[in-house]
Amino acid sequence: MKNWQEDILNLINGGQDANECFAELAESARALGFEYCAYGLRVSYPLFNRQATLLNNYPETWQNMYRERDYVLQDPTVRYGQSSTQAMVWSDEMFANSPELWSEAQSFGLRFGWAKSCIERNGIFGILTLARSAELLTEAELQHKSSQMNWLAQAAHLNMSRHIMPTLTNGPNSPITPREAEALKWIGDGKTSAEIGLILSISEHTVNFHIKNAITKLNVTNRTAAVVMAVVMGLL
Repeated sequence: MKNWQEDILNLINGGQDANECFAELAESARALGFEYCAYGLRVSYPLFNRQATLLNNYPETWQNMYRERDYVLQDPTVRYGQSSTQAMVWSDEMFANSPELWSEAQSFGLRFGWAKSCIERNGIFGILTLARSAELLTEAELQHKSSQMNWLAQAAHLNMSRHIMPTLTNGPNSPITPREAEALKWIGDGKTSAEIGLILSISEHTVNFHIKNAITKLNVTNRTAAVVMAVVMGLL
């Protein structure tokens, strides 16, 4: 991969939408020796029915099977990536508890793979997977290409999340103010509006005003949901 740092930096700012960005990402993956590429992103809110999206160039039949059988729920690379940002290499041991998934994936040419996730403080989780049908990923190759692959994972997350996030959540209309955040913190500690007013030396009416504003900005329906949303988004 010639001038790979520049190529990857260009990837960060490239693409007019998620599909164009993914096309550039797949091209970078091919330059690194991988015929297949996938990027998935999931947000941590709402707590139920969390929104996610996945772009890949896997065989269409495998894409449909993976979706219809909910393989994402047993995919060990997804489970691992949710808790660690260390790169992982596919292996029989990794898929030991998901033999059907592993067998089906291999039958579609997804035999050798590498993946790395990016986890943000607000719970946004993205994972890049590079895969191919032939040639084992050797330790020598991993050492030679690790910098490019890690850079690519970071660049992919920066650009793909920029395009995908607006489609997954309506998010807050604007950041909450320090006073609104303070009120939500005390709500999280179980304080009433009257108690918060005494703590902050403001009226109960003013406390409720700040809480109402936070609820509106966070696009939730009550104060409890506002606290949860603010926490998972890293605002508290």
